Amino acid sequence: MNREQIAELEKRVLIPTYDRLPLLAVRGEGCYLYGENGKKYLDFLGGLAVNSLGYAHPEIMAALRDQAETILHVSNLIYHPYQAPLAEKLTRLSGLDRAFFASTGTEAIEGAMKLARAYARLHTPVEPSERYEILALENSFHGRTLGALSATWPKKYREPFQPLVPGVRFVRRNDTVHLRESFTPRVAAVLLEVIQGEGGVVEIREDFLKAAQELCHAHGALLICDEIQCGLGRTGRFFAYSKFGLKPDVVVVAKPLAAGLPLAAILAREEVAQAFSPGLHGTTFGGGPLQCRLALKVLEIFERPGFLAHVREVGAYFRAQLEGLRSEFPVVREVRGDGLMVAMELAAPGKGVVRQALEAGVLVNCTQENVLRFLPPLIIESRHVDELVRVLRPILAALVPATATKRENP
Repeated sequence: MNREQIAELEKRVLIPTYDRLPLLAVRGEGCYLYGENGKKYLDFLGGLAVNSLGYAHPEIMAALRDQAETILHVSNLIYHPYQAPLAEKLTRLSGLDRAFFASTGTEAIEGAMKLARAYARLHTPVEPSERYEILALENSFHGRTLGALSATWPKKYREPFQPLVPGVRFVRRNDTVHLRESFTPRVAAVLLEVIQGEGGVVEIREDFLKAAQELCHAHGALLICDEIQCGLGRTGRFFAYSKFGLKPDVVVVAKPLAAGLPLAAILAREEVAQAFSPGLHGTTFGGGPLQCRLALKVLEIFERPGFLAHVREVGAYFRAQLEGLRSEFPVVREVRGDGLMVAMELAAPGKGVVRQALEAGVLVNCTQENVLRFLPPLIIESRHVDELVRVLRPILAALVPATATKRENP
């Protein structure tokens, strides 16, 4: 079936939750996706930060083929050879002690919120049933299931499904005064992204992060870092929080962990992890042998000499090239990000830019209506950045006159 036939079939049989781009992907190789007609697309979306090693990575494919011939899934009531070694590696890299494996980031966020409440019931100076609140940040995004959605800031996501899970309050981003005012004996945890992804690739200031950590430690609450998008090498570090020397109590990772297969993890300090006992939490598909074996290979590749340094170096080159576009075109308001988690904020809607870039053979993403978000495979090179810039330049140039007119006639 061609793209038009697939699109027509989807209109009849799928619940309409996605606004698809006009691209039917049939294969991928390296940093490129290929459409049905053989046209290739340079991918600066990376499956929304999932495809960190690009497409058809030979070592990933070899591990996938080998494991597919042995065993794909077993119940979590049974041991298999890969889950414990993966937990050992993730805890070593994160500085935490124990891991729980889930299928998706939003499922892991739900588990982390449950863990915070379970821990609060065991370690609280007030009535245990009264210590349940989670502080999240304005502009945050933590997932779409009811618990995770309750900690997600944009009203457009939350309002259609209210009432949501009670006990989540929002703190103004980077406002340490408001953060301190928000701490009460009811607070069980602070949940935050070190870099807000869906929020437009916005970094949280170091002073705010340090204040959150200090308040959590002082009040016996947990600091939960959501590293689903910004973690696992995306910033050129295994974890974004390590840039600031933070020592979170709980860390959540997901997207790139199993090279495109669903796998997430909750990482926790020993004392915190002990708040869960057999029967208090579980999952069907989290931590299966196929996913865990692929995740071990992903982390092995990330740990090789020079890999994360490459991410930092290409990321710095990328931001420099985008800054060049900003100095050239007034429509570009700001460039921001870390490593290969980069954004360009426009003074115009970004949806049309995404479509035009796709027509020119480059896949990018728009969030917050006017922020171009770039989450490419971590294996991109400077020549790929140059290819993107060549495509963006005429598109941005065409936006300048309309933006200038708008500024002159507000």
